[in-house]
Amino acid sequence: MKKKLGFWEIWNMSFGFLGIQFGFALQGGFMSRIFQTLGVETSNIPLLWIAAPITGLIVQPIVGYLSDNTWHHKLGRRKPYFLIGAVLSSIALFFVPYSSSLWMAAGFLWILDASMNISMEPFRALVADKLPNSQRSYGFVTQTLIIGIGTWFASNLPWFVSKLGVSNEAAPGIVPDSVKLAFAIGAVVFMTSILYTIIKTKEYPPKNIKKFKERRNKNLKEIIKDFSSHYTFMPSTMKKLGVIQFFSWFAFFTMWSMANPAITEHVFNSPIPVVEEFDLSDSYQSNLFKSENIKFQNASNLTGSYMGVYGLSSMVFALILTFYSAKRKINRKYIHLSSLLLGGLGFISMYFIKDHNWLVLSFSLIGISWGSILSMPYAMLSSSVNEEAMGTNMGIFNMFIVIPQIIAAIGGINILSSLLGEKAIFSMVVAGISLIFAGLLNLLITDKKTINY
Repeated sequence: MKKKLGFWEIWNMSFGFLGIQFGFALQGGFMSRIFQTLGVETSNIPLLWIAAPITGLIVQPIVGYLSDNTWHHKLGRRKPYFLIGAVLSSIALFFVPYSSSLWMAAGFLWILDASMNISMEPFRALVADKLPNSQRSYGFVTQTLIIGIGTWFASNLPWFVSKLGVSNEAAPGIVPDSVKLAFAIGAVVFMTSILYTIIKTKEYPPKNIKKFKERRNKNLKEIIKDFSSHYTFMPSTMKKLGVIQFFSWFAFFTMWSMANPAITEHVFNSPIPVVEEFDLSDSYQSNLFKSENIKFQNASNLTGSYMGVYGLSSMVFALILTFYSAKRKINRKYIHLSSLLLGGLGFISMYFIKDHNWLVLSFSLIGISWGSILSMPYAMLSSSVNEEAMGTNMGIFNMFIVIPQIIAAIGGINILSSLLGEKAIFSMVVAGISLIFAGLLNLLITDKKTINY
């Protein structure tokens, strides 16, 4: 029987997620801006993101399986993967904004996402490892609280450092110093927060060392058979949650890849200027390009700041749930359903916004859904799968996250949004419809043990 842990013990074991979320927030908020700066057309932005989900599709199940079958006498079970992922992610974060070409930026995005995936999924499994079933909602919600803090701070970093005097201007094809410094700060926070969790958290050793060693020493054929059995005998609840995750993450991938062009164009009326449309040898044309580029960079900073609101909102949502779930049972199903519906309305509302201040409301609603996405599905999943293979199941569950991103990247966003119109803002409407559909799919979940805790 696992003992119940206090708030600060749960906080310490989840604190490393602050760094992981710094990485994801900087990636999600500013990678498309970097791609735009390097000259990519808006319609091609999602395709440049494709390496990230493909990597997650491969890496997370493997890392999950390996972490289930790892025991280091000093670091433990999951912590070795925290450390490896942190080192690689910090290096990639630092160098991303110095990319001089699209292929280099896409390559660093691939390295960054692969490295963050190495760290992330073992964190999910750690909650199930350390906490009894009665505290898992509490544990995942606490992670969400930390993720919200990381999202808000990281999303506002370029705006904040530019207010401190760091230049937000740059020549054509060059990323501004404000973005470079923000990514460097993110690299430091990532490494520091992971090290904090490693130092402050002790993992439980395997209950049966002999059985554990036998499982760990399987040959490749046995490992493949083991993986296949997890896919074949996937619990019904896990499949239903997977479909919900599919449409949820399609929506958020659409936001991460398309929010900057959609909002800078539609709300701020400051699209990125196309270099080829200006004669830079002419002083008037050159000054005009500079002026338009400054407007775009400032609008991008503000877009990133507004995106940070969804992190702040998810933090508040998680804080409320943290206090509530510590004392009372919650209905995970209906919390998730209502949260996704609100997030869908948040996305759709962007189409009707003319005053950028109203973006606070849009992203606040999106943040409620984000807070739920990061906690409720994992809490429900952990109550429906075998604990001894929690890392493997979490990794397999990630398929339902990365497959929709791949579909979105290779044309799904462009095809669906083109049905509504050519403007980038229609991608946000598609995201909203997808999230509302995901919310309604929660009605399919009927297992009472999974729903209530």
